[in-house]
Amino acid sequence: MANDDLLRKHKVTVVGCGNWGSVAAKLIASNALKLTAFHDEVKMWVHEETLPSGERLSDVINQTNENVIYLPGVKLGNNVVADPDLEHAVKDSDMLVFVSPHQFVEDVCMRLAGKIRKDVEAISLIKGMEVRVEGPCLISYLISRLLAVNCCVLMGANIANEIAMEKFSEATIGYKENKEVAERWAQLFSTPYLSVSTVEDVEGVELCGTLKNVVAIAAGLVDGLEMGNNTKAAIMRIGLKEMRAFSKQLFPSVMDQTFLESCGVADLITTCLGGRNRKVAEAFARNGGKKSFDELEEEILEGQKLQGVLTAKEVYELLRINGWLDLFPLFRAVHEICIGHIPPSAIVQYGEIHLPSSIPSSP
Repeated sequence: MANDDLLRKHKVTVVGCGNWGSVAAKLIASNALKLTAFHDEVKMWVHEETLPSGERLSDVINQTNENVIYLPGVKLGNNVVADPDLEHAVKDSDMLVFVSPHQFVEDVCMRLAGKIRKDVEAISLIKGMEVRVEGPCLISYLISRLLAVNCCVLMGANIANEIAMEKFSEATIGYKENKEVAERWAQLFSTPYLSVSTVEDVEGVELCGTLKNVVAIAAGLVDGLEMGNNTKAAIMRIGLKEMRAFSKQLFPSVMDQTFLESCGVADLITTCLGGRNRKVAEAFARNGGKKSFDELEEEILEGQKLQGVLTAKEVYELLRINGWLDLFPLFRAVHEICIGHIPPSAIVQYGEIHLPSSIPSSP
């Protein structure tokens, strides 16, 4: 049996087909062909859509080898097979890559519960968290609990379209205890243009990837108000400080060094310079808050989802429940601006001058 385990090839399914999901499929597909430990075929679950031509998205992906909606102009690899049937897409796979908007994860996992292999390893590329009465639930925790699997996370300074164009980027995999599994995931994602490191800090890596979207909204507001680079740099620094303090409040085990990995300061920088949250927040500020984030998301993102606004709301709820609102003025301001309680210009009124002399690092 041990020999069979050694000879068995790992089979991979990407659960999600958006912009980042398609890029992940491209990365994995190229490595699956080169590495003997993996099956050549990579499945990608597609939430089916009908194109203006009347064709189904999954059919078009399989015919053209291209996701014409979410990653047009980029070939995914002939070994990527789009499948609109979720259960069929994961059948026989022992490595599942979750990459969908975080508000849909629970429903997807509920549909998969009891229908996957018992030896499945999972990894989440999803930014966000669930806020429950009993406290915060990271997406990796949600996947682990609902599917009874081990779940690593991959985050980092890796805007999907730039990786699709094979521009050099970095990423960080967070794992818990099992370094061997983390290294297997690193093999699957690493390419000459994507350098992947591993850190034994699932919570720190995942919270970095989640919270930076809130700071990116603040950065976008600064851009929309044309406040300049000095102000933007200050907002990013304060944002990083709040990210670290908030993470350690929730999980004292979070390591300081994680914030110096690609998932930390590097992801924060790139998202504040060029991510979709920054882009929509800039438009929101230029409109003086007259158009909602929902309206702007629909106008600007062409079907992609904005994660920062929902995350800001979830973070705000945790701050309110725990009595921490005054300790995290930037996070608080972002949410209040997003819902129209205060104007976009208020983002600079919640800077370092209002920050307490020390933000507690742990409960």
